[in-house]
Amino acid sequence: MLASLKLLLPALTPSWRFFDSVGPSPRIEYCTPEGWREFRPRPEVVTWRQMLARLFWNPERNESLFLTSCAERLLESPNPHSVGEIEARLGVMGWLQWRIVVISRRDAGLVREVAWLSLPRGGA
Repeated sequence: MLASLKLLLPALTPSWRFFDSVGPSPRIEYCTPEGWREFRPRPEVVTWRQMLARLFWNPERNESLFLTSCAERLLESPNPHSVGEIEARLGVMGWLQWRIVVISRRDAGLVREVAWLSLPRGGA
């Protein structure tokens, strides 16, 4: 029983030591005739009721986190799987081009840089 508790305790207590480093935050954007737009932007305001509900059911945010991890993997070492996963989520909309924008903190502000630009695709 004590051995099981020792194994379970680290999973129950939060720890930030599992991060090797904190890097820039990637965002996926798509091109429209009006310009570039962020795919699934984060809401600016979330009520307590929404936060509580999201603890139990939030599939769109889970998918957005998956896409963020695909974008991070794509920036570290480009591979067809990450590109395919991102395009599978974007492809149904018929967008022609997408990019990954990296937001990082420099000096006193935030800097946005285009880190990945997809090849133009045929429209739907």
